[in-house]
Formats: sequence, structure tokens, C-alpha cells
Amino acid sequence: MAVNLRVPEFLHPVPGVRLGVAEAAIKKPGRKDLLLIELAAGSRVAGVFTQSAFAAAPVQLCRQVLAAGTQVRGLLVNAGNANAATGSGGVEDARASCAAAAQALGCGADQVLPFSTGVIGQRLPLQRMTAAIPRAAQDLRADGWTDAMRAIMTTDTVPKGATRKVATSQGEITVTGIAKGVGMIHPDMATMLAYVGTDARLTPSAVRRALEDAVARTFNCVTVDGDTSTNDACMLFATARTGSEDVDVSHPDYAVVAAAIHDVCRELAHAIVRDGEGATKFITIRVHGARDAREARQVALSVAHSPLVKTAMFASDANWGRIVMAIGKAGVPGLEARTVSVALDDVQLIAGGEPHPEYREALGAAVVAKDEFTISIGLGRGVAETTVWTCDFSYDYVKINAEYRT
Repeated sequence: MAVNLRVPEFLHPVPGVRLGVAEAAIKKPGRKDLLLIELAAGSRVAGVFTQSAFAAAPVQLCRQVLAAGTQVRGLLVNAGNANAATGSGGVEDARASCAAAAQALGCGADQVLPFSTGVIGQRLPLQRMTAAIPRAAQDLRADGWTDAMRAIMTTDTVPKGATRKVATSQGEITVTGIAKGVGMIHPDMATMLAYVGTDARLTPSAVRRALEDAVARTFNCVTVDGDTSTNDACMLFATARTGSEDVDVSHPDYAVVAAAIHDVCRELAHAIVRDGEGATKFITIRVHGARDAREARQVALSVAHSPLVKTAMFASDANWGRIVMAIGKAGVPGLEARTVSVALDDVQLIAGGEPHPEYREALGAAVVAKDEFTISIGLGRGVAETTVWTCDFSYDYVKINAEYRT
């Protein structure tokens, strides 16, 4: 039911990265649900994670390893079980799974980062996972990206991947990424799992900068239902396999590489919204004329999170009163209705706080009947702006989440 979202036909291999998958029957048998990623020695790795107070055990371990500056050689990802709200036992399980992966990769246990997604509050089926890890290691290959993007899916209906090749002064470099996520999606870091790799010779600080900038303008600008997961993680790894010069943020190649990373992240972020649980509409919300980016985002998210706006969009009902309601409740200090304008694509609904004299219901209805459209909101207070991407709420969203554990 994804909105204009296709399965990627091909993802370019990234020199220095190998991926393997296996079936561990973590939630249900009959599918590949375990992913092992091997990184070449010397890879530079950065990650950003959920801000949830109930951060899952794997998130806790990832933060510790990255903070210690340990050389990362592997990533272990499982679908079907989040290993969140599992206490000290969950941490022990995550450590044990990393030790098994390290043995298969021939590296130290603290050189493997764990990631989990799925049901919260249940311990990992550790024996089944550790039995499957050697099979994933046997499956490691450079062209394993397409299998990898399927292995990390939960309620996703379409696997999500994006890839780019760009020219730099040191030769052509590749940026390839995969992601999963369709529900429990709300910007608070980035509400999903995502893995992006490049062979560019980015310095560790450049990897961190490129990741944080890309996430701020892509994954942190999408929302499906306003709920933030316990397991959110977005990783960027640069294998330094192309070129002889390190690329820091002042290097001429940095802007080119960072732009490619941003483009891959944006495509993945859009894919998450297009495949939002039960989604039938892909909606861009653009707020302009704000005093600062913070209040622009405040208004955009108020509209994007409103169940009344989202259900009206599902019904193709141009009930713009719900949009105005969501703007009004955003809590922007001193916002005056007389300065606000609202449009659906190029159809003006509100101008200067008044219904536009040329607006007709049929014009608005024609816009919201489309599967992609833009809600533009002008605040008339300044020059700051922001863009957020969201989807509608359909009957299927309730059905999917009501039956999530059955």
C-alpha cells in the first residue's frame, strides 16, 4: 500500500563493506531476519540514536562503544525483537550476540555494534540468533545490500534502499544506504534503523558532521504517527577505500560527498513515510514566514501529527478547518490569525487570516484526492522556513497496530 514507492532494482556495492543474512526465526520462521555487516579495517563510523528514556539495550551498547573510540569492524542487526525494556538481561543478551558475531568475523566483541527492531519488552531468542550468526557470516558478500534491506524489515511492505555514485578529485565514490521503519515514526533523532556506507576517505569528524547534518534535514523531518521508538539508530560508515588524502570538512571533496550522503538519507526518509503503516497519501508540509526555524518546525509538526488532519486527508476531504486548528494549537507565542496564509498545492485557502475569495471546495478536493500534495503555511512573521514530510491515517493503521503481536 506504499505511496509511489518501488523496490530498488540495484544498490551499488561499497568497497570495504560486506553483508550477509540468515534466518534465525526471531519472531516468525520462514524469513531472513538477521543481518551481519562486515567493515574493512580502518573504517570510520558514526551513529545517532533515539532520545527515548527507555533506550534499548543495543542502543546503550552502541553509545558506549562509539564514545570509547573503539575501531568498529561489524554491525549485527535483528528484526522481530527490539530487546528494549528488558533490563540488565537485555544488555547481557546484546553483549552475547556481539561476542558470537565477533567470533564469526574474527574481531573483538567490543568491535561489533548491535541493533534490534521489533516487539518491545521481550528477551532475545539468543540461542537461535547465535546459531544463525555463522550462517550470516558465510553469506557475507559485497553485493548483499538488497538482501540486507529485506532482512531488517518489520511491518514494512517495501524494502528501502538508495544509492549514488559521484565524482570527486580522488576518483568516483559510492554512497549506498538501507533503512527500515513505517510505524512508531516521529523525529527525535531519526525514528527507524538506517545504515549508510561510503568508500570516501572521510575523517572521523567529517563522518560525524555529514551524518548529523543529513539526519537533521531528512530523517528528523519525517513523521508517521508522532511516536518515537526505543531503538532508533542511524549509522554512517566510511571505509576510506577510495583516494589517498583524508577528507575533512574543509577539503574540496567534502561538500560533494556530504551532498550524496544527504541525498541518500532523504530518499530513505521519504521511503519511510511513503510506506507509513496504512499510508495512502504522501504529504509535504512547508511552513514559511516564521521568526525562526524552531517555530516553523513547531507549526509543521502540529499539523503533521494531528489525527484530525491526517484522517481528513485519508478521506480526500479538503477540511481546511482542521489545518487551521492544528496551526492554532501549535503554541507559537504571539501568533496572530490575521497574518496566516494556507494553501493546498497552488490552491489558496486562507490569505491574511481570511478565507480566500476565489476558493471553492471543488478546488481543494481535487488536490487532496491526489496521492501526493503539499500543504503550504505562511506565518507572516519573518523569513525562516522548514519542510516536514508525513502521511495520512487510514483504517489499516489501526488494524496493523492492533494485530502487531498476533
